[in-house]
Amino acid sequence: MENELQVLPISVQSFRKLRANNYLYVDKTREIFKLAKNEKTYFLSRPRRFGKSLLVSTLENLFLGKKELFKDLYIYDKWDWDETYPIIRIDLSGGILRSGDDLKKYLIDILEEIAELYKVTLKHETIDGKFRELIKKLYDNYGKVVVLIDEYDKPILDNISYFDVRDEMKEILHDFYQILKSQDDNLRFVFLTGVSKFVGTSIFSGLNSPDDLTVDNEFSTICGYTQEELEYYFKPYMKNLADEFGVGVDEILTGIKEWYNGYSWDGKRFVYNPQSALLLFGKNEFNNYWFKTGTPTFLLKLLKGKNILNNVFSEVKAGSEISDSYDPDNIPMVPLLFQSGYLTINRKEIIDLGVNYILNIPNKEVKDSLIKYLLNIATDYPLNQVNDLRERMRENFLNVDSEALNRNLRELLASIPYNLYGDNEAYYHTVFLLWLNLLGFKIEGEVVTNVGQMDAIIIINNLAIIVEIKFAKNNDKIDELVDKALNQIKDNRYYEKYLKHHLYFLGIGYADKEVKCKFSKK
Repeated sequence: MENELQVLPISVQSFRKLRANNYLYVDKTREIFKLAKNEKTYFLSRPRRFGKSLLVSTLENLFLGKKELFKDLYIYDKWDWDETYPIIRIDLSGGILRSGDDLKKYLIDILEEIAELYKVTLKHETIDGKFRELIKKLYDNYGKVVVLIDEYDKPILDNISYFDVRDEMKEILHDFYQILKSQDDNLRFVFLTGVSKFVGTSIFSGLNSPDDLTVDNEFSTICGYTQEELEYYFKPYMKNLADEFGVGVDEILTGIKEWYNGYSWDGKRFVYNPQSALLLFGKNEFNNYWFKTGTPTFLLKLLKGKNILNNVFSEVKAGSEISDSYDPDNIPMVPLLFQSGYLTINRKEIIDLGVNYILNIPNKEVKDSLIKYLLNIATDYPLNQVNDLRERMRENFLNVDSEALNRNLRELLASIPYNLYGDNEAYYHTVFLLWLNLLGFKIEGEVVTNVGQMDAIIIINNLAIIVEIKFAKNNDKIDELVDKALNQIKDNRYYEKYLKHHLYFLGIGYADKEVKCKFSKK
């Protein structure tokens, strides 16, 4: 294992292709065996680019009895390969469907192709009629049927802001998925994946609704790479990466954990996003890979106009609602961020026999990418110029340089369009906290002391900078605002718990599109 570098399966979602061409495969068949041996209907929610399609493809080849593809894997000598089943696999992740007619044609084409493969003729003209007829004829000719539906909700999510189209998609899918319930006796195994659970799709209601595996302890690592899997399967790639950066493997492993680890669906076992890990080792470069390819358009649209900073800078407590079903017209932000991969379960608390989930951002990749996007929403500052301004402002803080920080804050403020300007201190506090987090320092916002609440504290090695922000609509008083901010830090003695650090105070005043700041040494 250590001396062989298999080809990395970047963008490979076909289990057959992966195994036939000797791509690297992280063996997930222990969990798959526990899943597939049951005659049940399951649903699994995971973010985009998290290995759901490969999982569906693996199940497909398992039920088709493709024994040769599973050689040397956990399941190889445990599965009954003589038992094979007809498969109806529907992948809704391919292509963008912009109308109900698009969706109908897409589904009809899939059903007709499967019918032709199994040499049956479909006489019904409606989609749900064809689906029912296909299941019944496959059962009559071959026995119980396996149905695999990947990204069941994508037509809804892709049209989340186009209400008429979205509702039409939901109505079509409701009638289509309803067939699964009426055909339950003819089905051996049903598995659906998606991002969110929506009411009105007929899937998550009724006596035979699917077993939701989203936060199931037993299957929490069925998608993603555990720490043990990463270190075993990717050991030679980590050595290459360490050589590329001229550091030891232990140091590179620390960096990989910080950047890409941290996703959990049970609060105990944590995994890496496969997309990010594969691209990291394939390109030998740390980058925000998942955000570029895994961020669904619907989420970016919904984030506009939403204040989610409380869900970014601090832990969030939630109950079972994080995996509940929701109406597309009213999706709460915390469950949406969790289901989309921007929040993850850090730990669970058992209170009065109930469960509370403590959520936070999983890792540096997600945090940096999300903050950049939120900053762009809040200020309209160009995303392609963020890194340059970030480096300049980082130097301003390290050098405790008031004049340079003033210039850069003015540049940031100048990027805010007139209609985005906030008219209160909270807005500017939000913008500034976004920047502080993006700079990579240890930041604590809204820190409560025994005499009050400071706006922020920045920790840089042994340097501590206490920040206070003031706002007024009259820019004639901007100097007074800065002095007032500094005096508040001193008068309230916010600094007392940080006396072991080299202490500086930073007063910032915002007034009528003007900004001024000043450092003051303790």
